[in-house]
Amino acid sequence: MTDFPFSQHIQDDRLYRTFPPDVDIDELKWHKDLKDRNVKIINSGGWEFQLEDELPILLESGMVLNIPKNTWHRVIAGHEELIVEIEELD
Repeated sequence: MTDFPFSQHIQDDRLYRTFPPDVDIDELKWHKDLKDRNVKIINSGGWEFQLEDELPILLESGMVLNIPKNTWHRVIAGHEELIVEIEELD
């Protein structure tokens, strides 16, 4: 059992995360990150992204999200794996 709804690995100072399409939706919680992040969508699979007080947006491969630290956000499951590349900024 893991503490997170994704698997991850690091390559070339980038964090890669893979979310399975059959993830328990209760595990996809609203959360804040401690650092600013650029998140590049490698495979979208019908997943959505939502910031607090905004409507969800459909993720598309190649899209880059700029997520400021301490900003509430979440992902909403799609029908295929979601694969993202995360760059944490100082």
